[in-house]
Amino acid sequence: MAGEGTTTGYRPGYGASGPGALTPDGCAVELYRRLPVRDEPEVIASVAPPGARLLELGCGAGRVTHPLVARGFDVTAVDESAEMLAEVRGAHTVRSPIEELDLAETFPVVLLASFLIHAGDPEVRRGLLRACRRHLAPGGSLLLQREPADAHDGLPRERHDPGFTTRIVSSVPFAEGVRQVRAAYVFPDATWTQTFLSRPLDDEGFAAVLAEEGLRPAERLSEDGVWWRVVAA
Repeated sequence: MAGEGTTTGYRPGYGASGPGALTPDGCAVELYRRLPVRDEPEVIASVAPPGARLLELGCGAGRVTHPLVARGFDVTAVDESAEMLAEVRGAHTVRSPIEELDLAETFPVVLLASFLIHAGDPEVRRGLLRACRRHLAPGGSLLLQREPADAHDGLPRERHDPGFTTRIVSSVPFAEGVRQVRAAYVFPDATWTQTFLSRPLDDEGFAAVLAEEGLRPAERLSEDGVWWRVVAA
């Protein structure tokens, strides 16, 4: 197995292990380079006009960015990790924490994937949504991912994909209303773990946190309730 990765320090409640560069929120660059794209491009393309300008917040290593670029979208990809952005091809890249981003322009489509709306710290969540709101063009759509309803139930559990296994190992109380989740990604040549915080949101809570920032849910885009289209209230 390859050696352990390195990072300059994790945010409270977050952590990671495995080879290669590791980000402060527990993401491994090499892992995110390997993970396959799923239905994200199809969901996004079902809403975004052909060739539209898209702002992708938290792009990681370009897992979703690259298929969107291949479909002809003009993508501005934002991440706080220089190592992640070094993997991105074909998009305009911006290194910045999402909460601090201010590009002085708006986009018809803004993406906030990876369940970032479930940030354990309410101030971080508010900062994320404010960044989405100030970059959303009039009449535009914010496309975001919510956790599945059973995200913290029935653990541990596994998902087997070609070439690797994902294990959601545990979800335990960390603070009031916040869970600490531990996941493992097992490949034949390496294993990565990721520990992160999540604040579960039911439908009422989801609508309430959006309303705080002048947003509202407009349309459920996937049958499992993970993908949503959100608009200005």
